[in-house]
Amino acid sequence: MYNSKITGLGYYVPDNVVTNDDLSKVMDTDDAWIQERTGIQERRHVVKGEGDTTTTMGVKAAKIAIERAGIDKDDIDFIVFATLSPDYYFPGPGVLVQRDLGIKTVGALDVRNQCSGFVYGISVADQYIKSGMYKNILVIGSELHSHGLDMSTRGRGVSVIFGDGAGAAVLSREEDTNKGILSTHLHSEGQHAEELSLIAPGMGKRWVTDILEDADPNDESYFPYMNGQFVFKNAVVRFSEVIMEGLNKNKLSPTDIDLLVPHQANLRISQFIQKKFGLGDNQVFNNIMKYGNTTAASIPIALTEAWESGKVNSGDLVVLAAFGSGFTWGSAIIKW
Repeated sequence: MYNSKITGLGYYVPDNVVTNDDLSKVMDTDDAWIQERTGIQERRHVVKGEGDTTTTMGVKAAKIAIERAGIDKDDIDFIVFATLSPDYYFPGPGVLVQRDLGIKTVGALDVRNQCSGFVYGISVADQYIKSGMYKNILVIGSELHSHGLDMSTRGRGVSVIFGDGAGAAVLSREEDTNKGILSTHLHSEGQHAEELSLIAPGMGKRWVTDILEDADPNDESYFPYMNGQFVFKNAVVRFSEVIMEGLNKNKLSPTDIDLLVPHQANLRISQFIQKKFGLGDNQVFNNIMKYGNTTAASIPIALTEAWESGKVNSGDLVVLAAFGSGFTWGSAIIKW
């Protein structure tokens, strides 16, 4: 039995900064309203026509992660790509990354678990490596939200939250089973699926042909919907549960955590969890203020920034935790 270890990290965000004041020019909102509810000050949006897509952003992040891992792209045995915003309805972006990086014909798996997608991807990669099937796996989380948001007052409750970007990690075989990813923990509760969702286009409700036929400018089925208060209440409970599940599995306690990297959904959620676990400001890494919620990309972007700033060091206990649409949630307990 092996463990898997994160050997390389990288991220990419578009250059285009969209501040809260910028949004106030296209919808009825303001900086104070957004910061009070979310903690977000700005986010990045791609500029149409400049070439950034979910896949290309993922490729840019992946190239950095592969270089930092000290391996060649042809050492990658498998690709896991987590996103809710693929370039195409099908095929998924995993194969597009394989093509664009010029990697040999390895397997490519797409993960559709939204905000918890990267943690799910890490868990899948970890199991493949633990079993001995693969040695180096590329895991990407990438999102392009801005093209699909309702940038009007009608959509402000959702649209002010989300940003674009990508993060990537290379997981490699680790012989020392006391280091690397110690355990991962995954859950779902589909009875709340519609509380955070984008219904159309979809075969079961409204497909593209229906939308085109109706040509209804007031049709909101193709914009994201979120029952914010309900999602918040569930998130703080599930975050706590899945973090403790991971700690208990490894006979650890909150005092053992060197760094918690939560999914960047809402700064208020992170602050609630920080207070509940008695963690100091130096033990929780947040960057939602700069990037907003980048869904599957949020944890790898934050983890990369934390590592780059020297907040992740050899021997540290690092905890990743996420909650989002589905509902799905998960955690990863890592001995760096």
